[in-house]
Amino acid sequence: MQAETIEQLTAQRTDTEITLLHVFTDNTSGASISQVKAARTAEDELTGIDGRVTMDETSGDPSEMILRYIENNDIDLICLGGRKRSPTGKALFGSVTQDVILGTDCPVLVCGGNSDT
Repeated sequence: MQAETIEQLTAQRTDTEITLLHVFTDNTSGASISQVKAARTAEDELTGIDGRVTMDETSGDPSEMILRYIENNDIDLICLGGRKRSPTGKALFGSVTQDVILGTDCPVLVCGGNSDT
């Protein structure tokens, strides 16, 4: 769902740069973003846009690292995937999503997550 939303947002542009960022909380094995199924799927789904899609990775606290990435790069919009939640849980965002929304002045788009990726 996130990829579809990004494609719709970029349909009229030819200079789009999209970075798929994955934050490993504990990456002692040296895993790469290319090993993350959801990242590979998103990259595949975004191949039809006019622009450039890159993948990047880092390790640490997800909220902190996403906010640091925003500060250190020229970001116009952040798109986060939401997770399925109970009816009560839907009243609140997850902690990472909430931390990012509250921690940046950059627009944040929260899209429904795909439970099978």
